[in-house]
Amino acid sequence: MAGGSKVYTLAEVSAHSDRKDCWLLIDGKVYDVTKFLEDHPGGDEVLLAATGKDASNDFEDVGHSSTARAMMDEFYVGDIDSASIPAKRVYTPPKQPYYNQDKTTDFIIKILQFLVPLLILGLAFGVRFYTKTSTA
Repeated sequence: MAGGSKVYTLAEVSAHSDRKDCWLLIDGKVYDVTKFLEDHPGGDEVLLAATGKDASNDFEDVGHSSTARAMMDEFYVGDIDSASIPAKRVYTPPKQPYYNQDKTTDFIIKILQFLVPLLILGLAFGVRFYTKTSTA
């Protein structure tokens, strides 16, 4: 582990978030992946999108190989100060007015129950009118 065991805050790690200076936070450890951007199989955009936050879930979701995990040691620069990471918040969706979707379909069904018989009746009269032969 080349970088030692310096402790960084999330703000310090977040400051390194561009192509010339890219740091990632994975499992409480800080990695300087700037030199690896061009070689990353998923492309540099994947790594750049993971900066400024805890990228542990992003890293685990991809399912990296043991070789990839071993490569991480050469990019290690230190640990994260866990007190600088904000607590996870539970998402509460905004309150929205209740929308009864069934009410809309009931309305459409009632209109169709009225219009369809009228159309059939109109069609029957039209057919009768045009096919009627004069018996004079």
